[in-house]
Amino acid sequence: MKKTRIFGLSAALVTPFGPTGDPDLTRVVSHAKFVISGGCDSVTLFGTTGEGFGLSSHERRDILEAVSGALSKDTPIGVGILTCDIATAAEQALSAYAGGASRLLMAPPFFMKNMGDDGLFAWYSAVFDRIGDALKNVILYHIPSQTAVPISVELVSRLRAAYPGVITGIKDSSGDWDTTKKYLAAHGDISILVGDERQLPKAMANGAEGSICGVSNFLPGLLRSIIHEGADARLLSGIVDMVVAGPVTPSVKVLTAHVSNDPEFIRVRPPLSQLSEAAQKALIQGYEAAMAKG
Repeated sequence: MKKTRIFGLSAALVTPFGPTGDPDLTRVVSHAKFVISGGCDSVTLFGTTGEGFGLSSHERRDILEAVSGALSKDTPIGVGILTCDIATAAEQALSAYAGGASRLLMAPPFFMKNMGDDGLFAWYSAVFDRIGDALKNVILYHIPSQTAVPISVELVSRLRAAYPGVITGIKDSSGDWDTTKKYLAAHGDISILVGDERQLPKAMANGAEGSICGVSNFLPGLLRSIIHEGADARLLSGIVDMVVAGPVTPSVKVLTAHVSNDPEFIRVRPPLSQLSEAAQKALIQGYEAAMAKG
């Protein structure tokens, strides 16, 4: 049965940095407004594309306060939790809720590899218990290319049983359709979201509810038409191929800078590095050629 309400499109918002390396609050606010006006249903701060792994607690609070104060109260704001220790994960979550976020995008602890479901269940449970009564709207973040810590279907089932109503979605950024299918089969009653934009048409046709993704920083309208109207994704697929051919976050920032006609967006925070001038030029040329062909 077709769902009457879906999650839709959330921009995995890039974090612009100023010349000194500090977050540029003016630009992050203007960019958040840009993606919402361009077709996004919500924004997600501090994810992979937002370089949330490298932002301090103070920077996170400042950015969230600025964005929350600038957007309509009806616009959902998600916050990425990308940390390994239990106390910090809970502190980030509580700070997010207090600052106006309505949901969390929570990655697993990623330093130790080859962890079994028992250890991951214990970690999530400890974080959830520390959050306490404020706990709500958790989207589990499956991104094994970065964490090397997969989130199994069985782990999701255990967490949903232990914390009823808390897990409201899964963001599958594996790029593996078989994994997405398993999530849809076992947990299709919650929001299954894809991070690989090329999978959107197939995912939506099989019960997914949208995407939290980086390409929506510069192509929100196109992504919205695919999610909400079933539009063709051939143009999008070609552009995503270009983005993932290089380091993804620097590439997204180059195209965000290009589309917004603001070169300040290209800055990234170490350990990431900006694309070389030659790589930037090639990416922009490829993007423009694809857009011209439609």
